[in-house]
Amino acid sequence: MQTVDRMLRREEVEQRTGMSRSTIYRLMREGDFPLPQRVGQRAVRWRESELEAWLAARPLATGLKAAA
Repeated sequence: MQTVDRMLRREEVEQRTGMSRSTIYRLMREGDFPLPQRVGQRAVRWRESELEAWLAARPLATGLKAAA
């Protein structure tokens, strides 16, 4: 059985990541964020599976300060 990979709008991506639009696009330029798929002349969407994999690979915040 094949599952459907949802396509997420930018607003959904912002909500799931807690990042602003400018941060998402900066990370994309740096190669550190999944690239969206073009779905129209002026519309893009992110694959939910790619975003979830990216989130799972991110380090968790510990609240500890780094040693100087």
